[in-house]
Amino acid sequence: MLDADDFFDWIVPNMKTKIFAAVVGMAIITAGCVKTVSDTHTATVSFGKDNVEQRFQRSLDQVYQAAIRVVQNDGTVVTEYIPHDTTNAVRSFLGQVDQCKVWVRVEAVDSNITSVIVQTRTNTWHNKNIDLAAQLSTEIALQLQTQSGS
Repeated sequence: MLDADDFFDWIVPNMKTKIFAAVVGMAIITAGCVKTVSDTHTATVSFGKDNVEQRFQRSLDQVYQAAIRVVQNDGTVVTEYIPHDTTNAVRSFLGQVDQCKVWVRVEAVDSNITSVIVQTRTNTWHNKNIDLAAQLSTEIALQLQTQSGS
């Protein structure tokens, strides 16, 4: 008889398990990565709004220095860089504040307006921390106000 039921019965359940594991693994790998405001990528398990943007009538240098000062006061600056695919009108840095990663992007919108985007993720599970992003954004605005008053 050509029917080999007993010999190959173990293959089908075993293959289904392997295929399911591969599909789940691919879903985790592809869904678990987000782009940061500094044009890098980081792992994550939560999605949604994780950044705050503000615009100021200040030069790029003034806003960037204020953002650096705020992150240094609250934590540490880890890396500063200018994204490769942009002009010198964009600067970014990565910092660490309250056990969260903080990405800050400062970009000149025009000669008189500068945009600041603050993005935060926790170190464990890389969840969003919008409250910290809002707090740092407010502190940058206060720092700029202090600079103009001096």
